[in-house]
Amino acid sequence: MRFHQSESAFFVFIAVILAAGVTTYFAYQNLHDIAGRVVEAEAVEAVEHLRKLLFGTGVLLATALFFGAFFIYPLIRTQVREEDKLRAMTASLSARSETLEQAALTDSLTGMQNRRYFDDALREYLEEFRRIDRPVGLMLLDLDHFKTVNDTHGHDVGDTVLRAVANCLKDMTRYHDVVARLGGEEFAVVAPNMDTDLLLKLAERIRKAIAATAVVSGNVRLKITTSVGLAIWDGKESADQFFRRADARLYQAKSLGRNRVCA
Repeated sequence: MRFHQSESAFFVFIAVILAAGVTTYFAYQNLHDIAGRVVEAEAVEAVEHLRKLLFGTGVLLATALFFGAFFIYPLIRTQVREEDKLRAMTASLSARSETLEQAALTDSLTGMQNRRYFDDALREYLEEFRRIDRPVGLMLLDLDHFKTVNDTHGHDVGDTVLRAVANCLKDMTRYHDVVARLGGEEFAVVAPNMDTDLLLKLAERIRKAIAATAVVSGNVRLKITTSVGLAIWDGKESADQFFRRADARLYQAKSLGRNRVCA
């Protein structure tokens, strides 16, 4: 059984009282033996007085021992239990808080990061890469004619399409890329340390992979395409300005006929 620090201190205190009690008892016995050999009246009276003092000390020690064992220790034990419960509750609340925080940053449908996470990550990436003067690429993707999928086949099929696209993006990006669902049928990829040529090649591979993905849900088999807008951070613009520039390229890709990449 593991004892709390306060309990250990209490047991040491009790041990000291017991040791003092035993010492007092032996002193009392020795004094009793001496009293039998003393003949002078004044000496007998002094020894008797000392015996009474030792006896009183023994009574006080016994009282302290009794009071500590039956009153103080139960209070300490109760406080220890309450402290353990509070510690367990704190740990549980902390774990729950982390879980809720993670849930707040994750898209429940696809398991990807959500818009809140993306916004924070994009600002942090720009801040860090400004210091080392390296490029940051941003890719915005919007599924073509997704509303028609929902209207024709229902939202369950639409959800299956979104999960399929999310899996494709996860498979084709690097571990340090930020891949997020911004909302609806729009996705984003923050690709650090990529210049225009590298980002364009990655975007084309992703576009072709999505176009080659067959989404099957029951008797429904769908082919989907996506429009992609790209931007490379110029090292000066804010995260919002950077995003709007990539978004303008996405709008251009859709206006030019969809299923294409514009950078």
